[in-house]
Amino acid sequence: MADSSGSNPQSPGFTEKLKSWLCWSWTYICALWFAMVLTMVYVLRSPLKLQETVNAASVFLNTLTPKFYVALTGTSSLISGLILIFEWWYFRKYGTSFIEQVSVSHLRPLLGGVENSSSAGLFSSVNGDTEPRTNVAECKVWRNPLNLFRGAEYSRYTWVTGKEPLTYYDMNLSAQDHQTFFLGDTQQLRPEDSVMQKAWRERNPQARIRAAYQAIELNRECAAAYVLLAEEEATTITEAERLFKQALKSGMKLSGKDTNLVVYIKRRLAMCARKLGRIKEAVKMMRDLMKEFPLLGMLNIHENLLEALLELQAYADVQAVLAKYDDISLPKSATICYTSALLKARAVSDKFSPEAASRRGLSTAEMNAVEAIHRAVEFNPHVPKYLLEMKSLILPPEHILKRGDSEAVAYAFFHLQHWKRAEGALNLLHCTWEGTFHEVSVYPKKELPFFILFTAGLCSFCAMLAMLTHQFPELMGVFVKAFFSTLFAPLGFFADKMESFMPSCLWHQLANV
Repeated sequence: MADSSGSNPQSPGFTEKLKSWLCWSWTYICALWFAMVLTMVYVLRSPLKLQETVNAASVFLNTLTPKFYVALTGTSSLISGLILIFEWWYFRKYGTSFIEQVSVSHLRPLLGGVENSSSAGLFSSVNGDTEPRTNVAECKVWRNPLNLFRGAEYSRYTWVTGKEPLTYYDMNLSAQDHQTFFLGDTQQLRPEDSVMQKAWRERNPQARIRAAYQAIELNRECAAAYVLLAEEEATTITEAERLFKQALKSGMKLSGKDTNLVVYIKRRLAMCARKLGRIKEAVKMMRDLMKEFPLLGMLNIHENLLEALLELQAYADVQAVLAKYDDISLPKSATICYTSALLKARAVSDKFSPEAASRRGLSTAEMNAVEAIHRAVEFNPHVPKYLLEMKSLILPPEHILKRGDSEAVAYAFFHLQHWKRAEGALNLLHCTWEGTFHEVSVYPKKELPFFILFTAGLCSFCAMLAMLTHQFPELMGVFVKAFFSTLFAPLGFFADKMESFMPSCLWHQLANV
């Protein structure tokens, strides 16, 4: 056992060294192969009749009229222009270059590039021994920690407007989360688990509710079914809380208590208490949950706690939570950055005046507040427009994109009231944002991809050649001949040197061999 355990760590190192050596040698092998091909082409130029082929090609090109070159350059300009238009449209819509994306995604693996390992799922098991922060930074789409209840809150929008508040993509992500979170660790699914696994995938809400009742008929203690009913069927927060308590009671009875399920239910019960006005009870439940499961940082329960503490105006406790989670090793969020800015702005905003600050300069506390706002706006520049009510708020989605507009909507939806409560905080935010970031639409500022600049230059160059060839055909012919003769002069010089070093009867010697 000792020998085997001692040899295991060495084998991955040897494998990695072998891979690195192969990647290092591949470049030189390709260069050597290319040099050998060029040498063989030169040696076999006589039997391959390369000189005659080149002469025939030169005669053919000399017989072409200027109209052909005009058509050639014009077609090249048209094609490169179409590529430029497509690249620009793709960049404006998706924020990246199509050619670059295809190269990175499909060509780099073929050329030996290393792809990043996929990040862990959003709802990985909290029972594992490893710290779940390892791959958190890889994740871009996060579950909204303050997401509303579908039956008790989102459904009201549907009743009033007749429209769906959530996109199918958002609901599909939630279905995947629920399946992974509640059923991912089950080695052998029970009959009610199989029903619930299909229930989460149902697109129709009524079909999901019917499947939940079917699972309860199979097992009266099916906690996941009660969770679905609390999320989907309950039309009030009180009713949702009752169903979550039933789900918690059933979940605690399970043999080998399902930790993921219990954590989810307790968190939603704390949110129910917060929405029903029992804020201190909600704070206690969240603190107990974070203390009982300290490895739940990726679930962002601290964001629920921050919002509840702000409602209690317990700013000292808010600062204590920020000191723990506003760390460089943890993924940032709009809640962390803007809550930190709010606390610093609150200390100076009631007496802040732009005119007075411009005359006397900023004090140390005001400078700290402005820097905190800068940091928050740099992280997510979409939030100020919602906090300043320059854009209308909508219902927040169940999933958010970090540093995106969806995260800004989710943050402002719950935290706008806290900014309004701090006198002058929104005024300080407006002055700082308008003076520094008013023209910033996306942070960090995106530069145009190389292929857009390349196709733009190629299109312009080909169009210019087409116009010059059409206007001055004879002069352009002389220029092209001079250009190509200069371009191939080093190649001719190299060929002459090779001819002087290599024996003239080399081909006959190779034939004899």
